[in-house]
Amino acid sequence: MKVIMAGMSKTGTKTMNLALTELGYEVCDFFENFWYVGDGWMKQCKEGFRVQDMKRMYECVDAVVDTPCDIYWEEIFEAFPNAKVILTTRDEDSWFKSLTNQANQLNADTRFRFVRTITYTGVRLQYYMATCVRHWGKMATWPFSLFYLNNAESAKRVKRKHERNVIQVVPKDQLLIYQVTEGWKPLCDFLGVQVPNKPFPHKNKGAVVLDDMREENPVMQRMEKELWFSLACMFGLFVAFVYKMYQCFIV
Repeated sequence: MKVIMAGMSKTGTKTMNLALTELGYEVCDFFENFWYVGDGWMKQCKEGFRVQDMKRMYECVDAVVDTPCDIYWEEIFEAFPNAKVILTTRDEDSWFKSLTNQANQLNADTRFRFVRTITYTGVRLQYYMATCVRHWGKMATWPFSLFYLNNAESAKRVKRKHERNVIQVVPKDQLLIYQVTEGWKPLCDFLGVQVPNKPFPHKNKGAVVLDDMREENPVMQRMEKELWFSLACMFGLFVAFVYKMYQCFIV
């Protein structure tokens, strides 16, 4: 583990994923955390964190980004004390607005709610999210698949406390406090790498992550395929039921 992204969701985590990937790091983002080490996270969140488990989970990863790694960054840092820590931040009002937009998108997207209700991988994802996002609110488990966000004052208080803790715990020479609007130079200087000869990336502007994930992410694409399979099975059962009722009526 070389880089721990301690910045909370909606502070530019998707942008940082692209930037670190461009710089040659093997990055584990939200869906990768769910797919490859989700069972480990569920176990640790329920039973308590152990350094040896965290080392095992991330022994082949260069950088971690987004939930649940932002929330439990300190446990990861305990396992990898030589890693560099990047605290992405932004002003509270725009951050909470973006967080609210993201929560509303999760709730309003009927297709994604169906995925998290009637597919095997989607139901696993729903319980995983319910376990990992307790800082921001409550994720209702099956069959409702809704996220209830805490009020603005509570959420901002969590963010302030989180950022103060990062600044107090991480040695100054291992910490970068950073906004994605600053571009390549401070990030590359901190990591000791050359500045790429291309514009700094930007991702998930306006909280459109679901649309992007459907196009790009293999885990999301797998759940979409499972959705159509589940719907086909349900339709088949419905046709069989109607046919059976018809036979009973004829007899």
